[in-house]
Amino acid sequence: MSADPTNPIHRRVDDLAQPRRAPIPVDMLLALAVVGLLVCSLITLQDATRDDVPGQPNFYVYRQGAYAVVGLVLMVLLTRIDYTRLRELKYGLYAAMIGLIVMVILVGSAARGSRRSFSLPFFSFQPSELGKLLLILALSAFMVDRVRRLRDRDTTLRVMVIALVPATLVMLQPDLGTGLVYVVIGLSTLFVVGTSWRHFAGLAAIGAAVAALALVAAPAAGVDVLKPYQTDRLTAFLNPSENPGSEGYQQNQSKIAIGSGQKTGRGAERATQTRLNFLPEHHTDFIFAVVGEQFGFLGAAIVLSLYALLIWRGLRILTLAKNLYGALLAGGIVAMLMFQVFVNVGMTVGIMPITGVPLPLMSYGGSSVLMTLLAVGVLQSIHVQARVSVAGKSRVLSY
Repeated sequence: MSADPTNPIHRRVDDLAQPRRAPIPVDMLLALAVVGLLVCSLITLQDATRDDVPGQPNFYVYRQGAYAVVGLVLMVLLTRIDYTRLRELKYGLYAAMIGLIVMVILVGSAARGSRRSFSLPFFSFQPSELGKLLLILALSAFMVDRVRRLRDRDTTLRVMVIALVPATLVMLQPDLGTGLVYVVIGLSTLFVVGTSWRHFAGLAAIGAAVAALALVAAPAAGVDVLKPYQTDRLTAFLNPSENPGSEGYQQNQSKIAIGSGQKTGRGAERATQTRLNFLPEHHTDFIFAVVGEQFGFLGAAIVLSLYALLIWRGLRILTLAKNLYGALLAGGIVAMLMFQVFVNVGMTVGIMPITGVPLPLMSYGGSSVLMTLLAVGVLQSIHVQARVSVAGKSRVLSY
């Protein structure tokens, strides 16, 4: 018996048998925040770095633009992949992360007394940046495997050990800021699954004891756990005016730059803190200070608003995730981005110590830009899968 095209039941069956190619339901506001931050980065770098490389005023802009294009392509590709497939790769992802970090410590390029990256033909690859996303993917999968024991003390300890192993290796490079990001990823994963506050209190007590040992007890015994410059950076922000020529220099110059921008900024020509190189690392760690000086409160507010939009959409995706794995991934990514924004902006205004944490999508650097865009691609994949799942259920129910 052939199907009758005039029969509504037959038409409904045909519709279900031949799925339509609907556009991928990506989160457009999340995409807008990402593109907006990339545009702000290029505009800021255009004015701030035109005199940094003689004869090449667009040296940093072109490279940052190339990183952004490649990252956006990878983000779109990752959006079209079902993120749940990554759960099966947890052991390989974790092993790759540890292996890359160990390799860079052994044979990486030395710069300023540390080994953090591999020198490649087109850019310097920093494995610890990619490791942030790999840790989120692997740690979330490990948590899902223990779904019946998520709130056990044993689970809390295992999660923190899994996070602390790469964190310790990264701190040995040394890179204290990125190591702290790894710790935050572990804590945020525990928070998303509803770990007891008693466990967090115990972890806080252990963390305070370790900090006291590293900053007070060990140096008193003649053992330097941290490099001298790391200790100076961690303490200089408490009283930056005490030694403005060395430890407090960077934050003092940063606050001068931000304060001089006032409401609408001084513009590129009159931004003397940036143009005369009083502000160090103005294209990387202190790019937010450049925004404050050149574009003032208005420009800083626009950048922070874009970050607020990015975080909001990430949190919304967390609530929409179709399973626990998606919720853990979204929670880890949002916590990672939020922590980096808070620490970077905080150190430029003098309320956080200088730890070398880049400002996501704003600071110059291929590894940071690519990793952040890949993380956003995972968020978009979670959003897409959630929408597809809801749409599929609606079609079945309507039938």
